[in-house]
Amino acid sequence: MSGPRILVVTVVHHPEDARIRHRQIDALLAAGWDVTYAAPFTGYGVTPDPRAGLTTVDLPRARGRRRLSALRTARDLLRRSDHDLVLLHDPELTVAARGLDLPPVVWDVHEDAAATMHVKPWLPSPLAGPAASAVRRLERSAEERMHLLLAEEGYRPRFHREHPVVPNTTRVPETVRPPDDPRVVYVGHLTRARGVFEMAELGALLRTRSAGQLRVQLIGHADAEATELLTTAPPGVEWLGFRPHAEAMRIVDGALAGLSLLHDEPNYRVSQPTKVVEYLAHGVPVVTTPLPRAAELVQRTGGGLVVPFGDARAAAGAVLELARDRHARTQMSSLGHAYAGEHLDWDRHSRAFVEHLGELSAAAPTSARMVRG
Repeated sequence: MSGPRILVVTVVHHPEDARIRHRQIDALLAAGWDVTYAAPFTGYGVTPDPRAGLTTVDLPRARGRRRLSALRTARDLLRRSDHDLVLLHDPELTVAARGLDLPPVVWDVHEDAAATMHVKPWLPSPLAGPAASAVRRLERSAEERMHLLLAEEGYRPRFHREHPVVPNTTRVPETVRPPDDPRVVYVGHLTRARGVFEMAELGALLRTRSAGQLRVQLIGHADAEATELLTTAPPGVEWLGFRPHAEAMRIVDGALAGLSLLHDEPNYRVSQPTKVVEYLAHGVPVVTTPLPRAAELVQRTGGGLVVPFGDARAAAGAVLELARDRHARTQMSSLGHAYAGEHLDWDRHSRAFVEHLGELSAAAPTSARMVRG
């Protein structure tokens, strides 16, 4: 007898997104669910990886102001759905689902979309405020029509009701490599607000101050501005592009430090950067800016150092300190890895995630359809 059938949909995120594909979907497959995963595979140049229990559907990619075609296609897919549950990963998909007669719908909230409006390069500055207000109205409407999962405790004040939190943790390996490679790594989207300019400057500084021994490796997609910067990056900076999660983590393993030089933006102030969790999990000392959640985690674990916002020279000083003091960085590695194993391991949270969705699916035949006008 097959398990529940779930439709997982995104038109924005990379199909290999770690939270969606490598944590949530893998957990559902391991629990015996039949998963249909609809994502912009072609839009990101990804060939789906076949796996038992997993069906993939290619959707257009929503990007910048070009989103209407993707939302129309997603709406058509939702209309034809015969699944027991639908899991949405983009705020705009809550609009695409409006008015359809669907099984229980879950929106996985893993960013503060309203807070990001003023850093969207494709959105004119005068429209950022109205766009943020529109997103807040969208959130309130979605809360009335569907179930929500939150990726952060800090997202709770945005909503009127209590919703389960599925934290953005990661799988923690049992053992890790010593942080001795002369590399400093970053994993994630590359934009100005995420510190790409500081990281490029950092690479140049480290190369000069270490006689060419240290370099910065950047892993992830870049927006147009960051792409222009990185295609002419100075020696000491290696842009490796997007890599699947498992491959990215293999590159992280053994690095001297992991970077999280995010700016002081509203969206980041209430979030715990997943990259910080991943560095700790892999025993890599963290160098982070003083965003509240990131700084608090690093200071509580003893797994890294905190540097000022927008200060590549301070970041370079922190990295050089780690390079000189093997005992200190080894201790940070051990402390961070131990804490992650105890508190930040996805395997400790995945069961609750699957059980919650199972309860919603089981209740579906006797509950009213939730997504209506």
